[in-house]
Amino acid sequence: MRVFSHTCSNTEIVCALGCAQMLVGVDADSDYPPEAVAGLPKTGRDLDLDVDAVLALAPELVLTSLTVPGHERVVEALQAAGLRTLVCDPQSLADVYGDIRRIAAALGVDGRGEALVAQMEGAMPCVEPRGPRPAVLVEWWPRPVIAAAKRSWVNDLVVRAGGRNPWGGVDAKSVPLENAAAAAAAPDVVVMSWCGVKVENYRADVVRRREGWVDVPAVTAGRIRAISEAFLGRPGPRLVEGYRQLRQAIAAASG
Repeated sequence: MRVFSHTCSNTEIVCALGCAQMLVGVDADSDYPPEAVAGLPKTGRDLDLDVDAVLALAPELVLTSLTVPGHERVVEALQAAGLRTLVCDPQSLADVYGDIRRIAAALGVDGRGEALVAQMEGAMPCVEPRGPRPAVLVEWWPRPVIAAAKRSWVNDLVVRAGGRNPWGGVDAKSVPLENAAAAAAAPDVVVMSWCGVKVENYRADVVRRREGWVDVPAVTAGRIRAISEAFLGRPGPRLVEGYRQLRQAIAAASG
């Protein structure tokens, strides 16, 4: 089957299923695994996809998503061009598992999908801390602070790793916050996972210098952690690494 992948997470799922040879092209942001994507045609970034270039690759299936605002416009353009699409819009870890199974079924490797889900599930056990759960702010953006909310797989990862998301009750994918509101939640851990920024460019001083944050527990204890968006923002196999790093940060905050 000839497959085009429009998003990083779907590219990584295809490769983790052992189906990299089916890929005929990917979006420009798909960078992992490097050995699988290096030689593939790239037809533009996710929100600026060149649909005509995708058509020229004659894919039998386009894997796309609605995980980023604006993706719906790209999905509509792909479908209007007559391309067969499989659209993912995960809002929980269970949804991520469901997408892996759907993609595996579409590629004719159902068993591999079940095996991948089982592997991920086993690698991310639910931790029940002995004391209170540390409050964890996972921020997708620093100015303004944009925090993961209830309808995010990251909320599930935080809870599994033994933490508590102060915005886990907000019925949204994410929530923008004023500095004062974020500080009032008194996060014990702040996780920088800034969208579209390389992890080496995450700067803890941006968090420390926020007005009114001098007494925030994560700041006073020095628990400001950088976890690449590749491990938390891509709903695919590498969430396992995001969980592992979250677990380390939460364990340190648990004393």
